[in-house]
Amino acid sequence: MKFAANLSTMFQEHAFLDRFEAASRAGFAAVEYLLPYEYDVQILSAALEKHNLEQVLFNAPPGDWAKGERGLAVLLGRDAEFAAGVAKALEYAVGLSCSRIHVMAGLGEVSASAERRYVERIQFAAEEAARVGCQITIEAINPRDMPGYFLQSVHQAVRLLDQIDRANVGLQLDIYHAQIAHGDITKLIDSYIDRVSHVQIASVPERAEPDCGELSYSYVLNRLHEAGYTGWIGCEYFPRSETVGGLSWLHNLTNA
Repeated sequence: MKFAANLSTMFQEHAFLDRFEAASRAGFAAVEYLLPYEYDVQILSAALEKHNLEQVLFNAPPGDWAKGERGLAVLLGRDAEFAAGVAKALEYAVGLSCSRIHVMAGLGEVSASAERRYVERIQFAAEEAARVGCQITIEAINPRDMPGYFLQSVHQAVRLLDQIDRANVGLQLDIYHAQIAHGDITKLIDSYIDRVSHVQIASVPERAEPDCGELSYSYVLNRLHEAGYTGWIGCEYFPRSETVGGLSWLHNLTNA
């Protein structure tokens, strides 16, 4: 099992650029985070190289986050901004040697026209990403944490993946969101493992270390392994206190 520290949620006791060193010291070989665009790509690349870390995922520009936007892919009239965001994300992906970008859908009601727009935008992103050998991921986010988000279930995401029909577009399976949205995690893994290109974990319901709550992650991760998943597992959780002090779950799993 390969675990990537999410630097947007973990190691918040450090300034962002110091989190790379903290993650490396804690034993992580890879990192992910939400958005890199506040920093010059050369600065981030140097941090990765200095601490021998692999960048495995980040998000494409999601619109005006401060004003509540959570992605552009489904929003009417935002074609030019979406295209510019894809170009910027790919520039960073190349500079950071990152092979995977999550494109957020945005807030919006599900309708036939919205689905067509979403499919066309993701197809565009996929075709641009293919030019530089990059993958696109899409993720369902539970409606309790993000009311009104366009992709609210794994089943919906997979149905749209069928319509997108691009080899370099896959499912970002966040176990935390999936458990809240519909549960039945074992069935989801067994049904959709061939569509999964990235996995994220956190405890449910509190989104802390994956060592308590509704799910047994020793079982869930073993099930993923048995199903053939060999990719990175992003630790997108909020530590209950100091990050390193809460990593016993990781040591228990990796030393088992």
